[in-house]
Amino acid sequence: MKKIINKKSLEFLRKYINNAAPTGYEYTGQKLWIDYLKPYADEFITDSYGTAVAVVNPGAGFKVVIEAHADEISWYVNYISDNGLIYVIRNGGSDHQIAPSKKVFIHTENGIVEGIFGWPAIHTRLKGKEECPKPDNIFIDIGAKDKKEVEKLGVHVGSVITYPDEFFIMNKTRYVGRALDNRMGGFMIAETLRLLRKNKVKLPFGLYVTNSVQEEIGLRGAQMITETIRPDLVIVTDVCHDTTTPMIDKKKEGEIQIGKGPVVSYAPAIHHKVRDLIIDTAKKHEIPFQRLASSRSTGTDTDAFAYSNGGVPSALISLPLRYMHTTVETVHKDDVENLIRLMYYTLTEIQPDKINLSYFN
Repeated sequence: MKKIINKKSLEFLRKYINNAAPTGYEYTGQKLWIDYLKPYADEFITDSYGTAVAVVNPGAGFKVVIEAHADEISWYVNYISDNGLIYVIRNGGSDHQIAPSKKVFIHTENGIVEGIFGWPAIHTRLKGKEECPKPDNIFIDIGAKDKKEVEKLGVHVGSVITYPDEFFIMNKTRYVGRALDNRMGGFMIAETLRLLRKNKVKLPFGLYVTNSVQEEIGLRGAQMITETIRPDLVIVTDVCHDTTTPMIDKKKEGEIQIGKGPVVSYAPAIHHKVRDLIIDTAKKHEIPFQRLASSRSTGTDTDAFAYSNGGVPSALISLPLRYMHTTVETVHKDDVENLIRLMYYTLTEIQPDKINLSYFN
């Protein structure tokens, strides 16, 4: 298969990454995703909390899910001081250490209010006794003189805060931006569906291309949508850590590097026959891949699908990523293309009348 990502799909990726879709407020991102996939799906399913599913062959008895999650980490306004400074709590795993000096967007009914995470100047901090950024001492300044002026701008407790940092391509080989975890996954499953349709692949099962919400606060969207779909087989894609950058212990985290291929996981929730199908497919089509072990849970939507509906055979293909939960998350273009290839070819290998998902034989 030649180069996958074309000018139109790259344009969608850029727009999709740049759009704000924090946990609990994924609507605009889901709308972009659905609009992109309208030419390729037979129908769509959406649920009350915003998970979106593009369906091919909806009447088929055997159901296969390929899945990613759509939400990005963010902050909530938690407290507004009398002098107009805003204190926050997390919405997902937002990193407090990167906050100082970052620009932010506060989402209100009146539109976007721009602000900054302020921080005391280096000259005013006590040498040897400097406070580190912590969730209870970082604050946002929106240029208001007092609490009343903040509220007049439409900012209130519960307002959601995101970063405006935008997608770019670094050194012609890396995609960089915020929320690549895991809107890059949403992009890759969308491209998989596009290619299946482009190449007129006839699938002998129902395909449910699923973009779940609320993964960042506990796999909640996947927990809900699996009860609706009731799939027979699931392949999830998410991100995992590139462990070759400084301050990461490979003996603890394993050895994974961007540019060396998608990552196939080993964990209790991973069904060994689905995983073996993925690995056999990678070898057959000469797609490079890496391996990763998780001692308990995968920490991804794979766990929610695997342990639902009495147990659903599930596997995980991850995209190696640097600087997770920052605004400069980084992945390699080759890994993105190879993960799409691996997902595409794995789907073409699934034959419901021949596949044996029994644990015991």
